[in-house]
Formats: sequence, C-alpha cells, structure tokens
Amino acid sequence: MSKRVAVVLSGCGVYDGSEIYESVLTLLRLDQAGAQVQCFAPDIPQLHVINHATGTVVEHEARNVLVEAARLARGNIRDLAEADAADYDAVILPGGFGAAKNLSDFALQGAQLRVNPALLAFIQAMHKAGKPVGLICIAPAMTGVLFGAGAVCTIGNDPATAEAIEASGAVHQNCTVDEVCVDRANKLVTTPAYMLAGSISEAAGGINKLVDTVLAMA
Repeated sequence: MSKRVAVVLSGCGVYDGSEIYESVLTLLRLDQAGAQVQCFAPDIPQLHVINHATGTVVEHEARNVLVEAARLARGNIRDLAEADAADYDAVILPGGFGAAKNLSDFALQGAQLRVNPALLAFIQAMHKAGKPVGLICIAPAMTGVLFGAGAVCTIGNDPATAEAIEASGAVHQNCTVDEVCVDRANKLVTTPAYMLAGSISEAAGGINKLVDTVLAMA
C-alpha cells in the first residue's frame, strides 16, 4: 500500500512563504515514490508580503498563507486545522522564510519562538503516533518546540541559527547540503537544502534523501 504523506506549506515564495524549488522537489520525489500526498497550510494572514524582484516589504498589502500555498498545490490544499494524524503515515515541511514567519515566529523571536497552534498539534500527534517527520531548510528551527529538549536536527552550519536552535532546547548537528540528519529516537529527518545549496540540483540531493528516509521510516 502506498504511503500517505502530508506536506505542510507556509505560503508561496522564498522570502515570505514556502521555498518553491524545495516544495516542488519534495512533491516530485514523493510522486516518484508512489506516495499519496495531501498539502496543507494554515488559514492565516502572512506576516508580510515581499516583492521577490527587489527583496523589499510591500507596504499595505496582505496575503493569506493558505491562498498563496494553493498556488504550489495546484489548488489541492486543505486548512492545516483539519489535518488528522490518523490519516497520514508521515509529514514533511519544506523550508522558505514562511516556516520562520508564518508557521512560527522564529524570524522575529529566535530561541523564544512560538509555533502555529495547528501545526504544533498536528506534528505532536504524528510524533505521539510514532510517525516520521521531515523538516527542510529553516523549518528545523522549530524542532525544540515541536519535539522537546534533546531532539537532534540540522539547518546546515550557520553558527547563529544553530545557537538559537540549541537555546530552544534542540541539539544541532552540522551537515553538508547533500546529507540528512536522522534522529531515530524521534523519527525526525532534517536537511539544509537552500540554507546551503547554491543550485536546485544541490538542494535536490538532500531533499531526495530526506523524502526517501522519511518514507522508509513510515
């Protein structure tokens, strides 16, 4: 029987939502493996809107995380509040600043971050059920809140980000772009992707390994 995988998105676009290449690579690898995929996103406003041509904040413009993420999912997306751990064998979160701005406030609060309540409830229910979780790029910054003290993850090798992750209770492990960090006790798999990647091919190496490892654990 094919594995049922939830993919949680945080908008659309590296600077204010889900990183598009990371999201597509994740969905492609899952499809190649024959997994059944359902995308989710929280039905909340984005922290802000970024003009991706200039990298600047667009003042007086508001967008919805679920509506924007629907672009990546070709419309096949559901409100994260409806996600039921009983329906899925695994869950994967692509990166992009949306993970640190919309799914959490890590971009603003660092080690004192808070995580979106619907995401926290879903991930903790998956964890309690012994189901694997994959976190990509900056998404592992939420590890300490999602899994508790001692959970092991990677965002690559950025010292400041790693320090904030460890201050939140998680353990950071340095990792190259084509590697994954596997915390078997928590069934947590993480990879740096565009925290280190210089190209889509480099990002694909680690993401493919993460997807394959998550599916093997499911």
